[in-house]
Amino acid sequence: MQLTKVQHLIHSVVNQIASMRVNRMRLNPRHIAIALAVSGATVVTTANAARDTIQIAGSSTVLPYASIVAEEFGNTFPQFKAPVVGSGGTGGGLKQFCQGVGDNTIDIANASRKIKDTELDACKKAGVNQVQEIKIGYDGIVFASNVKKAAYKLKPVHVFTAIAAQLPSNGKLVPNPYTTWNQIDPSLPKEAITLVIPASNHGTREVFQEKMIDLGCESFDYFKKLDKDQQKKACSSFRKDGRVIEVAGDYTETLARLKTSPNAVGVFGLGFYDSNRDKLRVATVNGVTPSEKTVLDGSYLVSRPLFFYVKGEHLKSIKGLAQYPEFFLNKKISGKGSKLEKAGLIPLSDKERAKILADFKAGKSVK
Repeated sequence: MQLTKVQHLIHSVVNQIASMRVNRMRLNPRHIAIALAVSGATVVTTANAARDTIQIAGSSTVLPYASIVAEEFGNTFPQFKAPVVGSGGTGGGLKQFCQGVGDNTIDIANASRKIKDTELDACKKAGVNQVQEIKIGYDGIVFASNVKKAAYKLKPVHVFTAIAAQLPSNGKLVPNPYTTWNQIDPSLPKEAITLVIPASNHGTREVFQEKMIDLGCESFDYFKKLDKDQQKKACSSFRKDGRVIEVAGDYTETLARLKTSPNAVGVFGLGFYDSNRDKLRVATVNGVTPSEKTVLDGSYLVSRPLFFYVKGEHLKSIKGLAQYPEFFLNKKISGKGSKLEKAGLIPLSDKERAKILADFKAGKSVK
């Protein structure tokens, strides 16, 4: 049977592809486009290509837990490569996550807070409509200083007073006059005020703001009387005189800052503190010491659930992605007595774990 011109063209392209290894011949893009279009073939774009490694970014709090799971996942499933886990903070990870669907976008965003409506809208605008939420456990946010220094007994009002750019005095705002903690409250150590806090790209920063700074701000009648927008601005304006250091990196960077500034008080995740008790002394908040027990019973004020978000559109095309959330939620991996608990994660209850896993299997997305 004689070949038509189009068939000859298709045949030519196939032969060119087959011979590339031998003579590195450059394909004619025009011929490929015509041949595929006429033959009814579809071009496999990066949006549909099956990448063989799960890509993860986001929360520095979740990072150590995800890194442990990624290694275990690679060891347990030899048919899959170990996921690549990066940091960048909750906000940074979700920004990458919501850039669209395709091989050049990440599959999972780790988060130390829930995804915001604005982030979800950005996802949908970029074609990411299947955002599946996986809660993995709980964590506390702690305030810690050099282990050789005196212990701090903090309250929200203390931290706000130390960090605020301006404070009320005689009915008006003045630049923050405090330079040592004992000037704020005589019960606090006589140490120079230096606070090392997470930068705005971190979910930890938002929980720190909401559960510590905002409460401290509301202790002042002056700020209570402001309208909502003015109060928000006043409560989130921090001093710029060098006494507040914002860290965009992970907790290891915060720890390094405490080494170079021995008087500093840093903000950490409870899990990170547990792994560095030999270097850090933790502060109480409202008289309560942070621990798994006080986080779960609600008596420790500054705590939060931890999450990761899965891009549902990638579940069928990215190798191992469908198995990873189920593996992470396995009781042996993240439950009582697991490596993650030993690393500092406060585990979910069995009932909560089962519900989250069932929702994932059912394809439930965040609305």
